[in-house]
Amino acid sequence: MKRILVTGGAGFIGSHLCNRLLKEGNEVICLDNYFTGSKSNIIHLLANPYFELVRHDVTEPYYAEVDEIYNLACPASPVHYQYNPIKTMKTSVMGAINMLGLAKRIKSKILQASTSEVYGDPIVHPQPESYWGNVNPIGPRACYDEGKRCAETLFVDYHRQNKVAIKIARIFNTYGPHMNPQDGRVVSNFIVQALKGQDITIFGDGMQTRSFQYVDDLIEGLIRLMNTGSDVTNPVNLGNAEEFTMLELAETILSLTGSTSQIRYMPLPEDDPKQRQPNVSLAYAHLNGWKAQTDLKTGLSKTITYFNTLLR
Repeated sequence: MKRILVTGGAGFIGSHLCNRLLKEGNEVICLDNYFTGSKSNIIHLLANPYFELVRHDVTEPYYAEVDEIYNLACPASPVHYQYNPIKTMKTSVMGAINMLGLAKRIKSKILQASTSEVYGDPIVHPQPESYWGNVNPIGPRACYDEGKRCAETLFVDYHRQNKVAIKIARIFNTYGPHMNPQDGRVVSNFIVQALKGQDITIFGDGMQTRSFQYVDDLIEGLIRLMNTGSDVTNPVNLGNAEEFTMLELAETILSLTGSTSQIRYMPLPEDDPKQRQPNVSLAYAHLNGWKAQTDLKTGLSKTITYFNTLLR
């Protein structure tokens, strides 16, 4: 049995990770300040004697004896990370420093949940880990993009200077149950609008693309990455290699929900990427043939069922 710390453990992805780690027989400490996480995501775990819930902000130091740390704490949707951009940057940077300091002291392995946003509005497509990105450092998304880029720098430097055992996952668009219906992400937005019979709001002409990964596939990738050897320290993309336009996503959700909602086009937000698709060959090579297994319709159907129950 391993003792594992998950920061942001009450969030969308963190709650799924806590659940999976417990199922595998581990002891889990879930750290969250509930800025975007919710106790409802992990309430079913509270009776488990091997699960511990701690209300804590990662911008403050935290001390525990653990074998592994998954650092997921940070608002990840534009609505939330732009609400308080300074706090977002502090969470990414100071949170990374605090967790890396803990990992250094207790000699534990630590994984950073980075993001495809480090690539910005990419001019290389699809995006391999070797691509340095095209990020506006002073734009409205910079608090998140640059915060995550800085966190990656800290992780690599702690490894180089202090031999901390690090893993870095660059996570592409992920969806599934436990998403916040007000998080402003495209999948949750479209599903909620469709279920409520509201207009589906597409920003831009609908031809911009994303690659949508079901949360179970991501969790499998994160755990496989954590379990890799000491030779794997560079960032690894985790995402679905299939690419869809916003219009294709909207039409699929309308079909699956049977909604009569209409599509309404809105101006494209500043610095919104036009294309986003991962090159996942590195993940396939290092993570025992990992690749996203869940097709879009299957994953969306499960997510729609969750939101249907949530909105009743």
